[in-house]
Amino acid sequence: MNAPQVQQLTPDVCVAPQLDPAAMAWAAQAGFKSVINNRPDFEGGPDQPTSAAMQAAALAAGLHYAFLPVAPSVQTPQEIARFAALLNELPKPVLAYCRSGTRSGKLYHAATGG
Repeated sequence: MNAPQVQQLTPDVCVAPQLDPAAMAWAAQAGFKSVINNRPDFEGGPDQPTSAAMQAAALAAGLHYAFLPVAPSVQTPQEIARFAALLNELPKPVLAYCRSGTRSGKLYHAATGG
């Protein structure tokens, strides 16, 4: 598989557009320890991998996995606080993804003030 288009925000946090289950093995080989999925199931239709499929692939690759689905247009204070907590709890480096990577980046900046 081709490496996904990953944007590095900090040495410990990167964001990416929609990943597929095969990308979990790539993420582990690339040195990531955790993945955060910010995309609600079926947002992109029936061909979008479900959180369950992504979690199974992540765990099989030895990664920690968190599912924090958020809407594209609005991230609530609770979602931002949960993202901040995940950044503190999960082993780093962390790879967060959504449809384009923008939503995960917005969550990161809102959660860290960066």
